[in-house]
Amino acid sequence: MATYDFDIGIIGGGSAGLTIAAGASQLGARTILLEKEKELGGDCLHFGCVPSKTLIKTAKVYHQMKNAKVYGLPETDVPPVDFSRIVERIRSVIGTIQKHDSAERFCGLGARVEFGNPVFVDEHAVSLDGIPYTAKTWVIASGSSPVIPPIPGLDKTTSVTNRDIFYLDRLPRSMIIIGGGPIGIEMGQAFSRLGTAVTIVEVGDAILPKEDRDMADRVMATLQAEGVRFRLNAAVLRAVKAGPQHEVMIKAGDTTEALCAEAILVAAGREANLKELGLEGIGVEFDRRGLKLDDRLRTTQKHIYGAGDVTGGYPFTHAAGYEGGIVVTNAVFRLPRKVDYTYLPWCTYTDPELASIGMNEKAAKEAGIRYSVWVEDFHDNDRSLAEAEATGKIKLILDEREKPVGVQILGPRAGDLLGEWVAVLNGKTGLSTLASAVHPYPTLGEINKKVAGTFLSTKIFSEPVKKGLKLFFNLRGRACEVQK
Repeated sequence: MATYDFDIGIIGGGSAGLTIAAGASQLGARTILLEKEKELGGDCLHFGCVPSKTLIKTAKVYHQMKNAKVYGLPETDVPPVDFSRIVERIRSVIGTIQKHDSAERFCGLGARVEFGNPVFVDEHAVSLDGIPYTAKTWVIASGSSPVIPPIPGLDKTTSVTNRDIFYLDRLPRSMIIIGGGPIGIEMGQAFSRLGTAVTIVEVGDAILPKEDRDMADRVMATLQAEGVRFRLNAAVLRAVKAGPQHEVMIKAGDTTEALCAEAILVAAGREANLKELGLEGIGVEFDRRGLKLDDRLRTTQKHIYGAGDVTGGYPFTHAAGYEGGIVVTNAVFRLPRKVDYTYLPWCTYTDPELASIGMNEKAAKEAGIRYSVWVEDFHDNDRSLAEAEATGKIKLILDEREKPVGVQILGPRAGDLLGEWVAVLNGKTGLSTLASAVHPYPTLGEINKKVAGTFLSTKIFSEPVKKGLKLFFNLRGRACEVQK
């Protein structure tokens, strides 16, 4: 029987890799974690979730300062932002979280951490800059990188991606964003609020293409009202650097237009970091989307697993953490646990936020499900009115058996509000339980109770129920007639 240096080896120190390293080492598995960057934490900590949400919060506060009159406060002349101070705050937040994701902490948990460029030399061995390490089980959690589209001239410009945008020397006066997905839309609104003239170019006919059109259009309308410009159905023909400016030539239909800006942000999707790991030589199959995995997250080499962005499925930090738990169960406990993304939630952190769980209308139609939609608007929520954040709505999707299959929330703190539905859907809690639960007043969370109650009211206040009550209890009906 072969012996190996480690019970489990992990390539990638992002959300998935850290989850697996912490779990496996604390369970007693001899664990090694290999990371190509200088610090642990992955894209989420250094170039994604943490810096973007920090920037978004700063931009929202600045936006509120400029719109103080909405809250009954005096109008003020707000000075321009000093972007270096915003960058300083971003670095400070990352630094605080980095302590939790440090090599020292994971060493304390029992996991060995090494930094360098890993390459598989056989099915159980990895060379890290020439130093070999062997493990009985390996996990590929190497994350993803921004896709750079093959636009002529783009490589000659000083375009940036999510790896650069949070650490600019100064705030650009203008910016062209290529891509209308979550990253492009979040950054478009944030930089616009800070004072950058933003134009978003999207090849499709709508932003946020995975979301329902009515929700995505409402997000776009909000950004447009704040000054963001959009070019939809637009193909980027070429990019040229002209002094301090960049020119991007786009074509929409038969119309060609030249856009000029100081900065170009490329937000055109992600690709898995797999090409330089030597996977072809050990029989691990993958394509441009990610690894070929079974429902236990095993690759075509059953002792090698995949988790995080390399799965090619859901590029979210919480999905990576969930997948890390699946891998630990299979690889350490040896229990056959399968992934289930049925009720995986996600959120786009615009203002208002757009959060989803389960199926939206688009997904239900594609699956051929007969469904009904129940809606409540935030302008009918008292807390929303008090806080001047009444844009948006909640959509409850019921199947033909009147069981909830999905919820979408566009509104203030939608990501937090979705938490109640995470519990309801995963716990198979009935809508009557949610509708009868007492929520504090006034809170945004009342909208969850209200949409469930609206559906149930069609049953409770139906004509058959009223006729039955009249028959058994001699109820006499209306006391007031509406004047026509």
